[in-house]
Amino acid sequence: MEHSNRRKAESGAAQRLAEVLWRLHRRPERPTAWQDGGNLPWNDPAFSERMLLQHLDETHSAASRTTVQRVQQIDWLWRKLELKQGSHVLDLTCGPGLYAVALAQRGCEVTGVDFSPASIRYARTLAADVGVADRCIFVEGDVREAVVDSSAYDAALFLYGQLAVFRREEAAALLRKMAAALRPGGRACIELLNQDNVDRQHSTWWFTDDAGLWGDAPFLHLGERFWDEDAAMSLERFYTIHLDSGAMDEVLLCDQTYAVAEMTALLQAAGFDTVDCFPAWDGLPLYDATEWNVYVAQRRS
Repeated sequence: MEHSNRRKAESGAAQRLAEVLWRLHRRPERPTAWQDGGNLPWNDPAFSERMLLQHLDETHSAASRTTVQRVQQIDWLWRKLELKQGSHVLDLTCGPGLYAVALAQRGCEVTGVDFSPASIRYARTLAADVGVADRCIFVEGDVREAVVDSSAYDAALFLYGQLAVFRREEAAALLRKMAAALRPGGRACIELLNQDNVDRQHSTWWFTDDAGLWGDAPFLHLGERFWDEDAAMSLERFYTIHLDSGAMDEVLLCDQTYAVAEMTALLQAAGFDTVDCFPAWDGLPLYDATEWNVYVAQRRS
């Protein structure tokens, strides 16, 4: 009986794999922007657990930058945002709280908002472990829907290009939310890819693994990257085939880029006055510094 059941399971998985391969063969030539939200499944519990491991992996900076790089960034933010002990900071898409907790350790009062349940759990634990839980509030939720107090913060952060995973109109609304959350004269920092340096080539890739970001058991991962010149946006289509079950996940990630002039205008329209752009992280020795523009904007007094 056990042998028969195993054979049936294997036969079912083989049938699903065949169906998956035909789905891949018949896929649209190019994805449609923002289809199914156009973002990674950050709030899926299993995916968020796997992503947390990537955030904490010090061998790469694909999800969060390494500790050495973060220290350099936090020193820079401390100066440019004119932070001091007692400053109130809003960290949008805070991830596992690596910046927020570090700022709290310097004496700031920090509120972080993120979609990932695993990241928020880790951030709360980290704050408690280093003795700054009383200076940290971590909210699990969509930053587009989060309610933040008006004129309550001295500084606000939107780091590592996360503003770019929202539609233009959503990004504009988030910038208005940031401005409204700041006290008059408060400062915001937004990190975005430098549009001039973005790879515009179509590319494909594949790899296999026994476990990782895309699954907890053996899988085959395939990806395609497209560039939409009219929208100035990259679209990455990810397919993950789970070999044991024959099931396949499909995820589309849209990454909106902005010219400096466009982002400056968006910030000014949102309620910011002075807007400074610092290409390449203002000379910080980050491994990928040249890929980024960092904006520091001050709310109108």
